[in-house]
Amino acid sequence: MNACVNSPTSASFDISPSNRLGQHRETVAGGEVVRAFIPPPLPPNPPLQLEPLFALLDRANQALGRLDGMSALLPDTKLFLYFYVRKEALVSSQIEGTQSSFTDLLLHENDRTTRFGLDDVEEVSNYVAAIQHGLSRLKEGFPISLRMICEMHAILLRGGRGAGKQPGTFRTTQNWIGGTRPGNATFVPPPAQDVVALMGQAEVWLHGQGQNLPLLVRAALLHVQFETIHPFLDGNGRLGRLLVTLLLCSEKALSQPVLYLSLYLKTHRERYYELLTKVRKEGAWEEWLTFFLEGVLEIAIQSTEAAGRILAVFAHDRAQIEALGRPASSVLRVHVALQANPIVSTVRLKQATGLTIPSIARALEALERLGIVREITGRLRDRLWQYSAYLDILSEGADPN
Repeated sequence: MNACVNSPTSASFDISPSNRLGQHRETVAGGEVVRAFIPPPLPPNPPLQLEPLFALLDRANQALGRLDGMSALLPDTKLFLYFYVRKEALVSSQIEGTQSSFTDLLLHENDRTTRFGLDDVEEVSNYVAAIQHGLSRLKEGFPISLRMICEMHAILLRGGRGAGKQPGTFRTTQNWIGGTRPGNATFVPPPAQDVVALMGQAEVWLHGQGQNLPLLVRAALLHVQFETIHPFLDGNGRLGRLLVTLLLCSEKALSQPVLYLSLYLKTHRERYYELLTKVRKEGAWEEWLTFFLEGVLEIAIQSTEAAGRILAVFAHDRAQIEALGRPASSVLRVHVALQANPIVSTVRLKQATGLTIPSIARALEALERLGIVREITGRLRDRLWQYSAYLDILSEGADPN
């Protein structure tokens, strides 16, 4: 087991494997005595009743397969992933309270001021970097492990608001969820001295006994166990959601990381938190699995449809451009560059296309007449153009609320 640097010494504890409810232990947090919850090790006992879920599980797996196939049809898979990863980072961060929009993130990446604080946008940018690091590790042959999780956490919390919350290190103090203080918290995770042992159990199960369960079931169980242990002082929700996608990629269920559940969990936030509580208090794993599989099915279908609509927008606009005749060549080059960045300046377009500024200006005028782009600053200098139809699809569900 690879524990994070400076992790606390693990404690020994005895959890009966005969039930799903775990145990509580008194601990001190913020000067108050609280009852911290220690989950039982995976898998749940008594065993999961999966038979009633087989039909839903099959539909979810088929939807995943269709999504993976659709992503292979995109003209530039890297391009699609570039924005899809950013959307996941944005929505996952919104669940934790950030207020940035998709446009804010793209403006930030264009070195422009956004409507919201820099900390919000930097948190989203850090999450993008954490996702990319995890995917790079998988490509290098690393398994999902405590080491990988800690590396991603260090990136997620670097700078800004997370810098003082032990980035890259399992927590050494007690945390809590909800409430204004530990004594009135909604949930108190395990004591810090138990975190390494509990995370180690989850890692061993994932690569051992967990292999006997369907992949989506494994992902669902791992997510709840991670959120219940809450091993870090901050960033647990974002990392816990990301682990689902990383596991699907590591097991080759997805050739590309094109499924993220944050949008589903954001839409059904109250039900999501309610089911996490029911698993802990009642051992209601089957109810959680139903919700989780419905989410995979819904998001896989939505993402497949979105990919198809993006292809249709590109094809429709390309046909309009080709009908321009002689000017079409330079306009098509600008159109391709806009697919890589749907909010862009003439300077960025010059770098991307190699065209002169006057040629770019003429191309943008043509695209504006066709209704493909619009200028969004209203200024005469430092102007930005937006590929509206494309950005609208990318932004669906990503507005802060």
